[in-house]
Amino acid sequence: MTDGNMMLEHICKSCGNSFHGLYCNLCGEKVILPRDRQIGSAMSKILIATTFNDNKFIHSLWPTISNPGFLSRQYVDGRRVMYMRPLQMFFILNVAYFFFPVLQMFNASLYTQLNVLPHSKLAREIVFKKIQLEGMSMKGFELIYNNKTVGLAKLLIVIFVVLAALPLSLIFRRRNRYFSDHLALSIELTSFNLAVNAIGLTLVFWVISKLFQVSHAGSASYLNDLTLTIIFVSTNLYFIMYAGRTFYNQKGKRLVFKALGGIIGLFLALEAYRLILFFITIWLL
Repeated sequence: MTDGNMMLEHICKSCGNSFHGLYCNLCGEKVILPRDRQIGSAMSKILIATTFNDNKFIHSLWPTISNPGFLSRQYVDGRRVMYMRPLQMFFILNVAYFFFPVLQMFNASLYTQLNVLPHSKLAREIVFKKIQLEGMSMKGFELIYNNKTVGLAKLLIVIFVVLAALPLSLIFRRRNRYFSDHLALSIELTSFNLAVNAIGLTLVFWVISKLFQVSHAGSASYLNDLTLTIIFVSTNLYFIMYAGRTFYNQKGKRLVFKALGGIIGLFLALEAYRLILFFITIWLL
């Protein structure tokens, strides 16, 4: 910023207002200087925009892990300057999730869809009919399905956010919260799962594979459906217990029962999400 630019009179490109300085006093539009268009400045702004170069991301992610419900409470109570909005943090973590292919916390392979989930019988009937219609082998179809569903699971995770907000709104319906408030907490919860259960566990098993010379596939093989279910239940129980106190002001024995109910609701939401993912994957094949 130079004194010459501060003294010059500018015409705002957005609202047409005449002003001095670098920012319009009516709409806040900034005067773009030649240095703002240099590659270094542009790259810096991109990094800041994605917040990986901005401590606000870490400043918001840490309480999401250490004090679940705090970030959403700050947001719905109108304190939005110090911390990142839950939806913004969710999108950043979801983008990062695309680069961690070992563990797919929100994905379900064809084997899982056909043999493990409550809707497996229906899924088998649909898949067998499609295989016969297309004249494909099960092995070939499984390869195509798994490759397709991995990307879709990451794109459609927002569906889980909405589904997870439903049981929260029912269990804590008397805590004077709007559905948008429950949705904000659901976004934080999904961000927590992305950071801890998806990205975090992937990094842990990547480090293990490097230290003990185990292949990525070998390390990931320990994370079967039962293990992932145990991890999902335990970590989300921790989240709901803390969020129940921080976000809903719930205490005592009632919080324990509501947290257990919340886990059941989240598990049902995850199963519903996987069913929707199955139908969309089949439809797009």
